[in-house]
Amino acid sequence: MIPSDSARLTRLDVVARLLRLSLSVPNLPMKRLSLWMAALALTVFSGGCGGGAAVKKNQNIPVAARPVAQVATRQELLDKYNAFASSVKSLNSTVELKTTAGSQYSGLIQEYHEVKAFLLAARPANVRMVGQAPQIGKTIFDMASDGKEFHVWLPTKNKFLVGEVALERNSEKPLENLRPQHLLDALLWPEIRKEETVLLEEFNDDNARYYVLTVLRGGYTTEIYRKIWFDRADLNVVRLQSYGPKGILLSDVHVSDWQPLTDTTAGTVAAANGPQTFPRAIRIDRPHDDYRLDLQVTKIDLNADLAADRFHLGQPANSELVRVSSDSDSKQPARDSHP
Repeated sequence: MIPSDSARLTRLDVVARLLRLSLSVPNLPMKRLSLWMAALALTVFSGGCGGGAAVKKNQNIPVAARPVAQVATRQELLDKYNAFASSVKSLNSTVELKTTAGSQYSGLIQEYHEVKAFLLAARPANVRMVGQAPQIGKTIFDMASDGKEFHVWLPTKNKFLVGEVALERNSEKPLENLRPQHLLDALLWPEIRKEETVLLEEFNDDNARYYVLTVLRGGYTTEIYRKIWFDRADLNVVRLQSYGPKGILLSDVHVSDWQPLTDTTAGTVAAANGPQTFPRAIRIDRPHDDYRLDLQVTKIDLNADLAADRFHLGQPANSELVRVSSDSDSKQPARDSHP
């Protein structure tokens, strides 16, 4: 409560009268008592709720709980990133997958129940993922890509989609924008080449402090190509962003929960020539494709030899073949093919 001017004057009058009283009292003990009462009244009036003074609160954070922002140079961060990227040649994993299609911008958000997915990836650009419904093991989707052409099998729609990886045309149905090659940058990181221009900056928010490497492309018309975020608490990569022409954000990948790959009881196998840790939580946002993938890695094997036929996905019999092109989708009769 803020007192009125008259209330403030009244309180000052009280202090003044106590001071005058102390001067007029001949007895020394009584004079000291009057001075003490005047000082107490002044303290109460100025420091209480009526004095208008702000209350200061201090929160002491224990030393052990204080975050420490590590320091690294641009070259150290480049070396750390490239060391991980170059050491992962192939990946064989089992993940818990949740797909979110649509957004508040499209006016519809659909969350699909978590499914169990088997995920294979191998350099330079081979990837395959099979999603199955929990418990019953029914295939919900099967998709593969070789870096040039993608195949997507949607049993619930009885559609087999085929198209070029470089295709930019998007379907109005977000799930049909699901592309196997979208997983590659999240799993098999491209190395940063020496001839590429890389900038270093710091970024701080209420949660953490970061280093950000920005990779550029182009000459006179320079554009952002990629951004790699490092958490300064441990210098682990926590975010990877990929950009298209004119600054379009194509992919925004968040990685977290870095764990060792040496715990055989948890289904992890660390290769002698591979990294010793790997992120267990991966979120892939595709804003222009209007969908998001959340992957929780439950089992992983790095740098194992993966046969080429494991990445082959042929059209199932009696399915509808849809050739996805930049102009329109052309439908063709099903053909007999064996995966």
